[in-house]
Amino acid sequence: VTYALTEKAGDKFLDKSSELFETLRSESSDSRDEASITKAEDRTDTTNQPVAQLQFLKWPLWLLGPSVLLGTGMVPTLWLPISTIFIGPNVVSLLSLIGLDCIFNLGCTLFLLMADYCAKSKNLGQASKSKPPVSYQFWNLVATLTGLAIPLMMLFGSQKGYLQPQLPFIPYAVLLGPYILLLSVQMLTEMLTWHWESPIWLVTPVVYEAYRVLQLMRGLKLGVELSAPAWMMHTIRGLVCWWVLILGVQLMRVAWFAGFTARAQRQQSSASADA
Repeated sequence: VTYALTEKAGDKFLDKSSELFETLRSESSDSRDEASITKAEDRTDTTNQPVAQLQFLKWPLWLLGPSVLLGTGMVPTLWLPISTIFIGPNVVSLLSLIGLDCIFNLGCTLFLLMADYCAKSKNLGQASKSKPPVSYQFWNLVATLTGLAIPLMMLFGSQKGYLQPQLPFIPYAVLLGPYILLLSVQMLTEMLTWHWESPIWLVTPVVYEAYRVLQLMRGLKLGVELSAPAWMMHTIRGLVCWWVLILGVQLMRVAWFAGFTARAQRQQSSASADA
């Protein structure tokens, strides 16, 4: 239906269009657009507030996480005298040493959880997932299984009499039992980070391997007190060299990943500038 303008109607009648239904549609669509814009602004305001609060809470974790790792790993190992927990080659000493490593494992777990929280994206709607390459997973498993197979082969050779003098099981467990246990925990933790595609998959082996070097150095001190055979001392020294080598490879991977991320960001910025 078309209405013609008259002099009595003036300029205020149907000033948007000469068709009645078109005018009504335009007004209703404008009102809906304004309502949707208002709702979107309210939604962004309500979502940005908790995101900003969560980002503000992340800052203390940058100091709290390393402090927890220091207090549970380095302080008991460096300042607690071994003589206060080591009585001799018996089950009590073995459990005491395992207790020290369990304290470190709890602190390491808290540190990794804080690191995972800090690594998440600022936008909670985006998935902060990072899957490690298959080659990285393969070589990590090879390094871990090698470090696990060497002490088990030494134990087998000692029990079968291939290595002389023989080392009883309890002194062997005191020297390398906590090492084997913590290495198994590291394997489980790494597999979980790979399965969950957590961004901390690159940091997890570095934390455990740094403590493992101190753990094996502690085994060297205990080997002197236990008068361990020469083949056992050489095995522990070889494991120290092996894990220092693996730790260096892990740090090279961290440097490579940092360079890869920088190149990807540069390419993305150049592509956006060209667009």
